[in-house]
Amino acid sequence: MSENFDVVVIGAGPAGYHAAIRAAQLGLKTACIDAAIGKDGNPALGGTCLRVGCVPSKALLDSTHQYENMLHKFDQHGISFSNAAMDVNKMVARKDAIVKQFTGGIAMLFKANKIATYYGFGQLQAGNVVSVKQHDGSTVELKGTNVIIAAGSDSIELPFAKFDGKYIVDNVGALDFTDVPKRLAVIGAGVIGLELGSVWKRLGAEVTILEAAPTFLAAADAEVSKLAAREFKKAGLDILLGAKVSKTEVVGEEVVVTYTDAQGTEQTITVDRLLVAVGRKAASKGLLGEGTGVQLNERGQVVVDDHCHTGVNGVWAIGDCVRGPMLAHKGFEEGIAVAELIAGLPGHVNFDTIPYVIYTGPEIAWVGKTEQQLKEEGVPYKAGSFPFAAVGRAVAMAEATGFVKVLAHAETDRVLGLHIIGANASELVHEGVLTMEFSGSADDLARICHAHPTLSEAIHDAAMAVSKRAIHKTN
Repeated sequence: MSENFDVVVIGAGPAGYHAAIRAAQLGLKTACIDAAIGKDGNPALGGTCLRVGCVPSKALLDSTHQYENMLHKFDQHGISFSNAAMDVNKMVARKDAIVKQFTGGIAMLFKANKIATYYGFGQLQAGNVVSVKQHDGSTVELKGTNVIIAAGSDSIELPFAKFDGKYIVDNVGALDFTDVPKRLAVIGAGVIGLELGSVWKRLGAEVTILEAAPTFLAAADAEVSKLAAREFKKAGLDILLGAKVSKTEVVGEEVVVTYTDAQGTEQTITVDRLLVAVGRKAASKGLLGEGTGVQLNERGQVVVDDHCHTGVNGVWAIGDCVRGPMLAHKGFEEGIAVAELIAGLPGHVNFDTIPYVIYTGPEIAWVGKTEQQLKEEGVPYKAGSFPFAAVGRAVAMAEATGFVKVLAHAETDRVLGLHIIGANASELVHEGVLTMEFSGSADDLARICHAHPTLSEAIHDAAMAVSKRAIHKTN
Protein backbone atom coordinates (compact mmCIF):
# COMPACT_ATOMS: atom_id res chain seq x y z
CA MET A 1 0.00 0.00 0.00
CA SER A 2 1.34 3.40 -0.98
CA GLU A 3 1.96 6.23 1.45
CA ASN A 4 0.43 9.47 0.19
CA PHE A 5 2.22 12.80 -0.10
CA ASP A 6 1.43 16.17 -1.59
CA VAL A 7 4.89 16.21 -3.19
CA VAL A 8 7.35 13.40 -3.90
CA VAL A 9 10.79 14.49 -5.10
CA ILE A 10 13.08 12.05 -6.90
CA GLY A 11 16.64 13.20 -6.20
CA ALA A 12 18.20 15.28 -3.41
CA GLY A 13 20.71 17.23 -5.45
CA PRO A 14 20.62 21.03 -5.75
CA ALA A 15 17.32 21.07 -7.64
CA GLY A 16 15.65 18.33 -5.61
CA TYR A 17 16.54 19.44 -2.11
CA HIS A 18 15.53 23.04 -2.84
CA ALA A 19 12.20 21.82 -4.20
CA ALA A 20 11.60 19.57 -1.18
CA ILE A 21 12.47 22.20 1.41
CA ARG A 22 10.42 24.94 -0.27
CA ALA A 23 7.44 22.60 -0.65
CA ALA A 24 7.64 21.70 3.04
CA GLN A 25 7.91 25.39 3.98
CA LEU A 26 4.66 25.96 2.08
CA GLY A 27 2.87 23.37 4.20
CA LEU A 28 2.92 20.50 1.71
CA LYS A 29 3.50 16.96 2.96
CA THR A 30 6.78 16.13 1.25
CA ALA A 31 8.99 13.12 0.63
CA CYS A 32 12.40 13.03 -1.04
CA ILE A 33 14.22 10.00 -2.46
CA ASP A 34 17.96 9.80 -3.05
CA ALA A 35 20.25 6.91 -4.00
CA ALA A 36 23.70 8.37 -3.39
CA ILE A 37 26.21 6.78 -1.05
CA GLY A 38 29.10 8.79 0.41
CA LYS A 39 32.75 7.75 0.71
CA ASP A 40 32.03 6.43 4.21
CA GLY A 41 29.41 4.01 2.88
CA ASN A 42 26.46 5.94 4.28
CA PRO A 43 23.70 7.78 2.40
CA ALA A 44 24.76 11.30 1.42
CA LEU A 45 22.28 13.95 0.31
CA GLY A 46 23.20 16.90 -1.88
CA GLY A 47 23.72 15.32 -5.29
CA THR A 48 26.76 15.62 -7.53
CA CYS A 49 27.24 19.26 -6.54
CA LEU A 50 27.82 18.70 -2.85
CA ARG A 51 29.40 15.24 -3.01
CA VAL A 52 31.67 15.16 -6.07
CA GLY A 53 31.20 18.42 -7.94
CA CYS A 54 30.94 22.09 -7.06
CA VAL A 55 31.83 21.99 -3.37
CA PRO A 56 34.72 19.49 -3.28
CA SER A 57 36.32 20.88 -6.42
CA LYS A 58 36.29 24.39 -4.95
CA ALA A 59 37.88 23.05 -1.77
CA LEU A 60 40.76 21.61 -3.81
CA LEU A 61 41.01 24.73 -5.94
CA ASP A 62 41.32 26.88 -2.83
CA SER A 63 43.91 24.60 -1.21
CA THR A 64 46.06 24.56 -4.33
CA HIS A 65 45.60 28.30 -4.86
CA GLN A 66 47.07 28.91 -1.40
CA TYR A 67 49.97 26.59 -2.21
CA GLU A 68 50.60 28.27 -5.55
CA ASN A 69 50.63 31.68 -3.88
CA MET A 70 53.22 30.41 -1.41
CA LEU A 71 55.45 29.32 -4.27
CA HIS A 72 55.01 32.24 -6.63
CA LYS A 73 53.35 35.30 -5.08
CA PHE A 74 54.02 35.67 -1.37
CA ASP A 75 57.53 36.98 -1.97
CA GLN A 76 55.93 40.08 -3.55
CA HIS A 77 54.41 40.81 -0.14
CA GLY A 78 57.72 40.34 1.67
CA ILE A 79 56.71 36.94 2.99
CA SER A 80 59.44 34.32 2.87
CA PHE A 81 59.71 30.72 4.03
CA SER A 82 61.45 27.52 3.03
CA ASN A 83 60.50 23.97 2.13
CA ALA A 84 56.85 24.57 1.25
CA ALA A 85 55.13 21.23 0.76
CA MET A 86 51.64 19.92 0.06
CA ASP A 87 50.27 16.91 1.93
CA VAL A 88 47.86 15.58 -0.70
CA ASN A 89 46.14 13.16 1.65
CA LYS A 90 45.49 15.93 4.17
CA MET A 91 44.19 18.19 1.40
CA VAL A 92 41.78 15.48 0.24
CA ALA A 93 40.74 14.77 3.83
CA ARG A 94 39.88 18.45 4.27
CA LYS A 95 37.79 18.28 1.12
CA ASP A 96 36.00 15.18 2.42
CA ALA A 97 35.28 16.86 5.76
CA ILE A 98 33.70 19.83 3.97
CA VAL A 99 31.57 17.47 1.86
CA LYS A 100 30.41 15.59 4.96
CA GLN A 101 29.55 18.86 6.69
CA PHE A 102 27.33 20.01 3.86
CA THR A 103 25.68 16.69 3.01
CA GLY A 104 24.94 16.29 6.72
CA GLY A 105 23.53 19.80 6.69
CA ILE A 106 20.95 18.81 4.07
CA ALA A 107 19.87 15.87 6.24
CA MET A 108 19.42 18.26 9.18
CA LEU A 109 17.35 20.64 7.05
CA PHE A 110 15.16 17.76 5.90
CA LYS A 111 14.58 16.72 9.50
CA ALA A 112 13.82 20.29 10.59
CA ASN A 113 11.29 20.68 7.78
CA LYS A 114 9.71 17.27 8.48
CA ILE A 115 10.56 15.89 5.04
CA ALA A 116 10.25 12.10 4.81
CA THR A 117 13.57 10.84 3.40
CA TYR A 118 13.95 7.55 1.54
CA TYR A 119 17.38 6.20 0.59
CA GLY A 120 17.32 4.18 -2.60
CA PHE A 121 16.46 4.28 -6.31
CA GLY A 122 13.16 5.89 -7.24
CA GLN A 123 11.29 5.01 -10.42
CA LEU A 124 8.17 6.83 -11.57
CA GLN A 125 5.22 4.56 -12.30
CA ALA A 126 1.87 5.37 -13.90
CA GLY A 127 -0.54 7.32 -11.74
CA ASN A 128 2.10 9.42 -9.96
CA VAL A 129 3.37 6.47 -7.96
CA VAL A 130 7.08 6.27 -7.21
CA SER A 131 8.55 2.85 -6.51
CA VAL A 132 11.61 3.05 -4.26
CA LYS A 133 14.09 0.19 -4.12
CA GLN A 134 15.81 0.98 -0.83
CA HIS A 135 19.42 0.20 -0.02
CA ASP A 136 18.36 -2.51 2.42
CA GLY A 137 16.72 -4.40 -0.48
CA SER A 138 13.13 -3.59 0.45
CA THR A 139 10.72 -1.74 -1.84
CA VAL A 140 8.20 0.91 -0.88
CA GLU A 141 5.68 2.82 -2.97
CA LEU A 142 4.95 6.51 -2.55
CA LYS A 143 1.93 8.21 -4.08
CA GLY A 144 2.33 11.88 -4.90
CA THR A 145 -0.34 14.37 -5.83
CA ASN A 146 2.70 15.95 -7.43
CA VAL A 147 5.97 14.27 -8.37
CA ILE A 148 9.08 16.32 -9.07
CA ILE A 149 11.80 14.51 -11.03
CA ALA A 150 15.24 15.84 -10.08
CA ALA A 151 17.42 12.89 -11.05
CA GLY A 152 20.49 14.95 -11.93
CA SER A 153 23.23 13.95 -14.35
CA ASP A 154 26.11 11.51 -14.85
CA SER A 155 29.54 11.89 -16.41
CA ILE A 156 29.68 11.01 -20.11
CA GLU A 157 31.88 7.97 -20.66
CA LEU A 158 33.63 7.57 -24.00
CA PRO A 159 33.52 4.08 -25.59
CA PHE A 160 37.29 4.16 -26.12
CA ALA A 161 38.08 5.54 -22.65
CA LYS A 162 36.12 3.49 -20.12
CA PHE A 163 36.43 4.59 -16.51
CA ASP A 164 38.42 2.20 -14.35
CA GLY A 165 38.55 4.41 -11.27
CA LYS A 166 42.35 4.45 -11.15
CA TYR A 167 44.06 5.24 -14.43
CA ILE A 168 41.09 6.54 -16.47
CA VAL A 169 38.74 8.60 -14.33
CA ASP A 170 35.90 11.11 -14.36
CA ASN A 171 35.61 14.07 -12.00
CA VAL A 172 34.97 11.74 -9.07
CA GLY A 173 38.29 9.96 -9.48
CA ALA A 174 40.20 13.19 -10.16
CA LEU A 175 39.02 14.57 -6.82
CA ASP A 176 40.56 11.64 -4.96
CA PHE A 177 44.06 11.08 -6.34
CA THR A 178 46.22 9.99 -3.42
CA ASP A 179 49.32 11.55 -4.92
CA VAL A 180 50.17 14.02 -7.65
CA PRO A 181 50.38 12.33 -11.05
CA LYS A 182 53.57 13.24 -12.84
CA ARG A 183 51.71 13.42 -16.15
CA LEU A 184 47.96 14.06 -16.43
CA ALA A 185 45.98 14.20 -19.66
CA VAL A 186 42.49 15.67 -19.77
CA ILE A 187 39.98 15.08 -22.55
CA GLY A 188 37.88 18.23 -22.73
CA ALA A 189 38.72 21.88 -22.09
CA GLY A 190 35.43 22.72 -20.42
CA VAL A 191 34.78 23.79 -16.85
CA ILE A 192 35.62 20.42 -15.24
CA GLY A 193 38.73 19.85 -17.31
CA LEU A 194 40.12 23.34 -16.71
CA GLU A 195 39.36 23.39 -12.99
CA LEU A 196 40.67 19.94 -12.12
CA GLY A 197 43.54 20.30 -14.56
CA SER A 198 44.46 23.49 -12.69
CA VAL A 199 44.31 21.73 -9.32
CA TRP A 200 46.89 19.10 -10.26
CA LYS A 201 49.03 21.46 -12.33
CA ARG A 202 49.45 23.73 -9.31
CA LEU A 203 50.79 20.73 -7.38
CA GLY A 204 53.37 19.90 -10.03
CA ALA A 205 51.69 17.63 -12.58
CA GLU A 206 52.46 18.05 -16.27
CA VAL A 207 48.94 18.67 -17.63
CA THR A 208 47.93 18.28 -21.27
CA ILE A 209 44.33 19.12 -22.21
CA LEU A 210 43.02 17.62 -25.44
CA GLU A 211 40.08 19.60 -26.82
CA ALA A 212 38.32 18.43 -29.98
CA ALA A 213 36.82 21.84 -30.78
CA PRO A 214 38.89 24.23 -32.91
CA THR A 215 38.23 27.20 -30.62
CA PHE A 216 38.88 27.64 -26.91
CA LEU A 217 35.97 28.38 -24.55
CA ALA A 218 33.62 29.18 -27.42
CA ALA A 219 30.74 29.89 -25.01
CA ALA A 220 32.62 32.80 -23.40
CA ASP A 221 33.20 36.23 -24.87
CA ALA A 222 35.98 36.02 -27.48
CA GLU A 223 38.19 38.60 -25.73
CA VAL A 224 37.83 36.76 -22.44
CA SER A 225 38.67 33.43 -24.10
CA LYS A 226 41.76 34.91 -25.74
CA LEU A 227 43.14 36.26 -22.47
CA ALA A 228 42.20 33.06 -20.61
CA ALA A 229 44.10 30.93 -23.12
CA ARG A 230 47.17 33.11 -22.69
CA GLU A 231 47.01 32.99 -18.89
CA PHE A 232 46.48 29.22 -18.78
CA LYS A 233 49.47 28.77 -21.05
CA LYS A 234 51.56 30.96 -18.73
CA ALA A 235 50.38 28.79 -15.83
CA GLY A 236 51.71 25.71 -17.62
CA LEU A 237 48.52 24.11 -18.94
CA ASP A 238 49.23 22.66 -22.39
CA ILE A 239 45.89 23.02 -24.22
CA LEU A 240 45.74 21.36 -27.65
CA LEU A 241 42.79 22.47 -29.78
CA GLY A 242 41.38 20.34 -32.59
CA ALA A 243 42.73 17.25 -30.84
CA LYS A 244 40.33 14.35 -31.36
CA VAL A 245 41.04 11.32 -29.19
CA SER A 246 40.35 7.96 -30.85
CA LYS A 247 41.92 5.40 -28.53
CA THR A 248 43.21 4.91 -25.00
CA GLU A 249 45.08 1.93 -23.59
CA VAL A 250 46.32 1.21 -20.09
CA VAL A 251 49.79 -0.28 -20.37
CA GLY A 252 51.26 -1.27 -17.03
CA GLU A 253 50.79 1.80 -14.86
CA GLU A 254 50.52 4.24 -17.76
CA VAL A 255 47.83 5.34 -20.19
CA VAL A 256 48.64 5.69 -23.88
CA VAL A 257 46.29 8.17 -25.55
CA THR A 258 45.98 8.27 -29.33
CA TYR A 259 44.55 11.39 -30.97
CA THR A 260 44.47 13.24 -34.27
CA ASP A 261 45.83 16.78 -34.04
CA ALA A 262 44.50 19.92 -35.72
CA GLN A 263 46.59 19.17 -38.82
CA GLY A 264 45.09 15.71 -39.18
CA THR A 265 48.20 13.85 -38.01
CA GLU A 266 47.85 10.93 -35.62
CA GLN A 267 49.72 11.48 -32.37
CA THR A 268 50.16 9.61 -29.08
CA ILE A 269 50.82 10.82 -25.57
CA THR A 270 51.71 8.66 -22.57
CA VAL A 271 50.50 9.77 -19.14
CA ASP A 272 50.07 8.43 -15.62
CA ARG A 273 46.40 9.40 -15.31
CA LEU A 274 43.66 10.34 -17.77
CA LEU A 275 40.68 12.51 -16.82
CA VAL A 276 37.70 12.32 -19.17
CA ALA A 277 35.77 15.58 -18.90
CA VAL A 278 33.67 15.78 -22.05
CA GLY A 279 30.43 16.77 -20.36
CA ARG A 280 27.49 15.25 -18.55
CA LYS A 281 24.22 13.58 -19.49
CA ALA A 282 20.83 13.38 -17.83
CA ALA A 283 20.61 10.52 -15.33
CA SER A 284 17.37 9.19 -16.79
CA LYS A 285 18.28 5.52 -17.23
CA GLY A 286 15.69 3.40 -15.39
CA LEU A 287 13.89 6.51 -14.20
CA LEU A 288 10.55 5.89 -15.90
CA GLY A 289 8.34 2.82 -15.60
CA GLU A 290 5.74 1.74 -18.16
CA GLY A 291 2.84 4.02 -19.00
CA THR A 292 3.92 7.17 -17.19
CA GLY A 293 3.31 9.38 -20.21
CA VAL A 294 6.52 11.31 -19.46
CA GLN A 295 8.72 11.76 -22.52
CA LEU A 296 12.49 11.79 -22.97
CA ASN A 297 14.20 13.64 -25.82
CA GLU A 298 17.08 12.35 -27.97
CA ARG A 299 19.56 13.42 -25.28
CA GLY A 300 17.78 11.46 -22.57
CA GLN A 301 16.42 14.60 -20.92
CA VAL A 302 12.91 14.76 -19.50
CA VAL A 303 10.77 16.90 -21.80
CA VAL A 304 9.22 19.87 -20.00
CA ASP A 305 7.60 23.21 -20.84
CA ASP A 306 8.75 26.66 -19.74
CA HIS A 307 7.39 25.98 -16.24
CA CYS A 308 9.11 22.58 -15.86
CA HIS A 309 5.84 20.65 -16.30
CA THR A 310 6.04 17.37 -18.23
CA GLY A 311 2.54 17.53 -19.68
CA VAL A 312 1.43 14.72 -17.36
CA ASN A 313 -0.87 15.95 -14.63
CA GLY A 314 1.11 16.56 -11.46
CA VAL A 315 4.50 15.52 -12.85
CA TRP A 316 7.34 18.03 -13.05
CA ALA A 317 11.07 17.81 -13.80
CA ILE A 318 13.93 20.14 -12.90
CA GLY A 319 17.71 20.53 -12.79
CA ASP A 320 20.29 18.64 -14.83
CA CYS A 321 17.79 16.09 -16.19
CA VAL A 322 15.94 18.75 -18.24
CA ARG A 323 16.85 21.36 -20.87
CA GLY A 324 19.05 24.30 -20.06
CA PRO A 325 22.50 24.69 -18.54
CA MET A 326 23.66 22.02 -16.09
CA LEU A 327 24.33 24.45 -13.27
CA ALA A 328 23.51 23.94 -9.61
CA HIS A 329 22.10 27.44 -9.22
CA LYS A 330 19.80 26.95 -12.22
CA GLY A 331 18.51 23.82 -10.45
CA PHE A 332 18.08 25.79 -7.19
CA GLU A 333 15.78 28.28 -8.88
CA GLU A 334 13.78 25.68 -10.79
CA GLY A 335 13.20 23.69 -7.60
CA ILE A 336 11.87 26.70 -5.74
CA ALA A 337 9.78 27.85 -8.70
CA VAL A 338 8.07 24.47 -9.12
CA ALA A 339 7.33 24.14 -5.40
CA GLU A 340 5.71 27.57 -5.49
CA LEU A 341 3.72 26.76 -8.64
CA ILE A 342 2.39 23.61 -6.94
CA ALA A 343 1.31 25.74 -3.98
CA GLY A 344 -0.55 28.13 -6.27
CA LEU A 345 2.05 30.89 -6.17
CA PRO A 346 3.87 32.49 -9.10
CA GLY A 347 7.10 30.69 -9.97
CA HIS A 348 9.56 31.69 -12.67
CA VAL A 349 13.20 31.29 -13.71
CA ASN A 350 14.82 33.90 -15.95
CA PHE A 351 17.30 31.97 -18.09
CA ASP A 352 18.67 35.25 -19.49
CA THR A 353 20.20 36.19 -16.14
CA ILE A 354 21.79 32.90 -15.09
CA PRO A 355 25.49 33.53 -14.37
CA TYR A 356 28.25 31.24 -15.62
CA VAL A 357 31.51 30.80 -13.69
CA ILE A 358 34.81 28.97 -14.18
CA TYR A 359 36.79 28.91 -10.93
CA THR A 360 40.27 28.81 -12.43
CA GLY A 361 43.10 31.27 -11.93
CA PRO A 362 42.10 33.79 -13.14
CA GLU A 363 38.39 33.25 -12.55
CA ILE A 364 36.04 33.70 -15.49
CA ALA A 365 32.40 34.74 -15.13
CA TRP A 366 29.69 36.15 -17.31
CA VAL A 367 25.98 36.78 -17.63
CA GLY A 368 23.96 37.59 -20.73
CA LYS A 369 25.09 37.85 -24.32
CA THR A 370 28.64 37.84 -25.70
CA GLU A 371 29.80 40.25 -28.39
CA GLN A 372 29.83 37.46 -30.95
CA GLN A 373 26.22 36.54 -30.12
CA LEU A 374 25.04 40.13 -30.45
CA LYS A 375 26.78 40.41 -33.82
CA GLU A 376 25.25 37.17 -35.06
CA GLU A 377 21.78 38.27 -33.91
CA GLY A 378 22.15 41.73 -35.46
CA VAL A 379 21.58 43.53 -32.17
CA PRO A 380 23.03 47.05 -32.10
CA TYR A 381 25.29 47.37 -29.08
CA LYS A 382 28.04 49.39 -27.48
CA ALA A 383 30.81 48.08 -25.25
CA GLY A 384 32.90 49.43 -22.41
CA SER A 385 35.81 47.65 -20.77
CA PHE A 386 38.22 48.33 -17.96
CA PRO A 387 41.41 46.51 -16.90
CA PHE A 388 42.10 45.33 -13.35
CA ALA A 389 45.65 46.64 -13.87
CA ALA A 390 44.18 50.14 -13.40
CA VAL A 391 42.30 49.24 -10.20
CA GLY A 392 44.16 50.11 -7.01
CA ARG A 393 42.77 47.24 -4.96
CA ALA A 394 43.64 44.67 -7.63
CA VAL A 395 47.23 45.90 -7.86
CA ALA A 396 47.54 45.97 -4.07
CA MET A 397 46.35 42.34 -4.01
CA ALA A 398 48.83 41.37 -6.75
CA GLU A 399 45.79 40.33 -8.81
CA ALA A 400 46.04 42.78 -11.70
CA THR A 401 45.33 40.28 -14.50
CA GLY A 402 42.06 40.60 -16.40
CA PHE A 403 39.31 43.04 -17.23
CA VAL A 404 35.59 43.75 -17.07
CA LYS A 405 33.44 44.29 -20.15
CA VAL A 406 29.91 45.73 -20.14
CA LEU A 407 27.71 45.32 -23.21
CA ALA A 408 24.67 47.56 -23.60
CA HIS A 409 22.03 48.12 -26.29
CA ALA A 410 23.14 50.93 -28.57
CA GLU A 411 19.72 52.60 -28.50
CA THR A 412 18.23 51.88 -25.08
CA ASP A 413 21.48 51.50 -23.08
CA ARG A 414 19.98 48.43 -21.38
CA VAL A 415 22.71 46.06 -20.16
CA LEU A 416 22.86 42.96 -22.36
CA GLY A 417 25.90 41.27 -20.90
CA LEU A 418 28.69 41.50 -18.34
CA HIS A 419 31.94 39.59 -18.84
CA ILE A 420 34.78 39.33 -16.31
CA ILE A 421 38.12 37.59 -16.18
CA GLY A 422 40.13 38.19 -13.05
CA ALA A 423 40.17 37.85 -9.29
CA ASN A 424 36.79 37.29 -7.61
CA ALA A 425 34.94 37.28 -10.93
CA SER A 426 32.55 34.71 -9.45
CA GLU A 427 31.36 37.29 -6.90
CA LEU A 428 31.56 40.41 -9.06
CA VAL A 429 29.39 39.01 -11.86
CA HIS A 430 26.27 39.43 -9.74
CA GLU A 431 26.33 43.17 -10.28
CA GLY A 432 25.50 42.33 -13.87
CA VAL A 433 22.89 39.77 -12.85
CA LEU A 434 21.08 42.30 -10.67
CA THR A 435 21.29 45.08 -13.23
CA MET A 436 19.90 42.86 -15.97
CA GLU A 437 17.20 41.37 -13.74
CA PHE A 438 15.88 44.87 -13.08
CA SER A 439 16.28 45.91 -16.75
CA GLY A 440 18.96 48.40 -15.77
CA SER A 441 21.15 50.40 -18.10
CA ALA A 442 24.89 50.90 -18.33
CA ASP A 443 24.26 54.43 -17.12
CA ASP A 444 22.52 53.02 -14.03
CA LEU A 445 25.63 50.99 -13.24
CA ALA A 446 27.86 53.98 -13.93
CA ARG A 447 25.89 56.23 -11.55
CA ILE A 448 25.90 53.78 -8.61
CA CYS A 449 28.54 54.70 -6.05
CA HIS A 450 31.15 51.96 -5.65
CA ALA A 451 33.44 51.91 -2.61
CA HIS A 452 37.11 52.72 -3.14
CA PRO A 453 39.39 50.86 -3.25
CA THR A 454 37.55 47.71 -4.37
CA LEU A 455 37.66 45.29 -7.28
CA SER A 456 34.08 46.27 -8.09
CA GLU A 457 35.33 49.65 -9.28
CA ALA A 458 36.34 47.87 -12.49
CA ILE A 459 32.63 47.28 -13.18
CA HIS A 460 31.85 50.94 -12.44
CA ASP A 461 34.56 52.16 -14.82
CA ALA A 462 33.60 49.64 -17.53
CA ALA A 463 30.01 50.91 -17.34
CA MET A 464 31.26 54.49 -17.64
CA ALA A 465 33.40 53.45 -20.61
CA VAL A 466 30.26 52.36 -22.47
CA SER A 467 29.47 56.08 -22.96
CA LYS A 468 33.17 56.98 -23.24
CA ARG A 469 33.39 58.77 -19.92
CA ALA A 470 35.65 56.44 -17.92
CA ILE A 471 37.85 58.50 -15.60
CA HIS A 472 40.78 56.12 -15.14
CA LYS A 473 41.48 55.18 -18.77
CA THR A 474 41.59 56.85 -22.16
CA ASN A 475 38.34 56.20 -24.01
